[in-house]
Amino acid sequence: MALFKKRTVGKPGEWYYCLEHKKVEEGPECPAQNRFGPYTSREAAQHAMDTARDRNLEWDTDPKWHDEEKGKSSPPGGTSSPPGGTSGSSGD
Repeated sequence: MALFKKRTVGKPGEWYYCLEHKKVEEGPECPAQNRFGPYTSREAAQHAMDTARDRNLEWDTDPKWHDEEKGKSSPPGGTSSPPGGTSGSSGD
């Protein structure tokens, strides 16, 4: 028997949807990285993928999260010039 057995986190009575096995589980059966939850009921866990899809759609269409300027797009860093230099001539 291992002295320090690695256990998953959760409690019986909590429901999870396992992304790896594509099934509903009660309590901590699979690692947290492979599951959605906890949910308060088995039925809620059964609809985990529907809930995630609905939330993603809501986020994708929320105008508060899309504050793009008209006709202008900038990279995630907020600057359009290459790092560590200036755009244009090389100074030769």
